[in-house]
Amino acid sequence: MKDDEPLLLDDPARLKALAHPMRRRILRHLNLHGPATSTTIGELLDAKTGTTSYHLRQLEKYGFIEEIPERSAGRERWWRKADSPRDIRLPTPDQLAPEDRPVLAEFHRIGLREDRELLDLLPAAYERDPSWVKASRGLRRMTKAEFEEFFEAYMALLHRYGHRADDAPSDARPVYIRLFTLPADEK
Repeated sequence: MKDDEPLLLDDPARLKALAHPMRRRILRHLNLHGPATSTTIGELLDAKTGTTSYHLRQLEKYGFIEEIPERSAGRERWWRKADSPRDIRLPTPDQLAPEDRPVLAEFHRIGLREDRELLDLLPAAYERDPSWVKASRGLRRMTKAEFEEFFEAYMALLHRYGHRADDAPSDARPVYIRLFTLPADEK
């Protein structure tokens, strides 16, 4: 699969692997800071090494991270984020069996909790360096076809201007980017 092709995360087991707060924190750490061991991740995330080891193995099992054999020795295993598509999309509820739909709902709950935490950081980050903080809020009317086209254009922009850690220019910084859309005429 090419890097710019969307990956539909419709395997309930893989989706469940990402629907856990500790695993999401581990992935975020590896994404931002690069390779780490279970011990260093445990210290940074205030978790026991056994706990982080278990979650690392689950992430590895489903292809989200991989061991770095040339850095690992004995019991010390080094982990990195696996080279995977950047455009991972979620299934619609009807694409999952009814018994798997709660995992999708949990995935959304965890993601929104993370997003609220990021939004809480926005004012202080803006005060420190407003050139790196942007926000947009809007209300527009679109047909379903226009909305699909808008979303695909947005994803194309992320690919066009975003870099993976290993190919980023030296002055590139990791930035959180969020896009929320939902109907404004429903409550």
